[in-house]
Amino acid sequence: MSGLDLLFLAVGLLTAASAVLAVTSRVVLHAALWLVVALGGLAGCYLVLGAELVALVQLLIYVGGVVVLVLFALMLTRHGNAPVQASAGHRVLAGVVAAGLTVLLGVTLTAVVGWTRVPVTGPDSTDIGTAIFGTWVWPFELLSLLLLLALVAAVAVARGAGSVEDVGAATEEEP
Repeated sequence: MSGLDLLFLAVGLLTAASAVLAVTSRVVLHAALWLVVALGGLAGCYLVLGAELVALVQLLIYVGGVVVLVLFALMLTRHGNAPVQASAGHRVLAGVVAAGLTVLLGVTLTAVVGWTRVPVTGPDSTDIGTAIFGTWVWPFELLSLLLLLALVAAVAVARGAGSVEDVGAATEEEP
């Protein structure tokens, strides 16, 4: 077992532990913070595997965009300390489904690939850049617009504004 294998194992265990803590946390804000650690650990796994571009996209899009937006919305709406409400039966059912899916994925991958190493090859990073900023530029921009709208809505909810007229009235009253 090489040093990279041990590093991948350590980062993978950290990622799995933080993912379990994100799911089992009783406070929404703590779950979101554990999700940041889990997604950052996944980016670390990508780095160990030599996929630097995928790790960077993981950090920029998921950790830097989506999770930070969720944390910002939780802080603005003051619902960060809200308890997660799920019955014991739902938690057990979720655990059974997750364990079954893990076993199914492991058996399928083992049946298809086996226990041998498979060389990972992929497109050149210039091909990925051309695809992102050529073919996929509009979906990428629409996603950023959607995240911006969610941020504006979180600010409006945090201010207690019920409608657009209330926001306009509130800004006119301030000196």
